[in-house]
Amino acid sequence: MHRIPNDCPVCGGELAVTSLQCRECDTSLQGRFAGGAFNQLNEEQLAFVELFVRNEGKITRMEADMQLSYPTIRNRLLEIIRALGYEPGEDEFAGLSDEERKAILDDLDCGAIDYQTALKRIQEKDGN
Repeated sequence: MHRIPNDCPVCGGELAVTSLQCRECDTSLQGRFAGGAFNQLNEEQLAFVELFVRNEGKITRMEADMQLSYPTIRNRLLEIIRALGYEPGEDEFAGLSDEERKAILDDLDCGAIDYQTALKRIQEKDGN
C-alpha cells in the first residue's frame, strides 16, 4: 500500500482523491473526497504524531523513546502544527523575542536550568 500523494508529480498542483474501492467486494465510489488534515504530513511526521499520541502528549516520555532533547522534540511538534495549517504559540511567548525564547530553551536543554525556572522566566517576560 502506498500513501496518497498530496502533489501532482507533473505540475506540483494539489491532487484530489476522486475514486475509492472496497478491497472485499470491489465496490467503487467516484466523486471528490477530502483526504483529511493529516494527509498533509510526511511519513516521518505521521510516525511522530503516532508516538506523541502513544505517549499521551508527554514530551518527557518522547525524550526517552526518541533519545532527543526537549527543544528538538518541541521543534518537530511545531513543524507538524504548521504543516496542519496552524500557527503555534501566537500568544504563548508574546513577551519574548525569538532570541530570548531560544536562550531559555537552550539553557533548559543543556541542564543549566530546570523546567520550573524556564517557565518562571517565560512568565516574567510575558508579564504573567
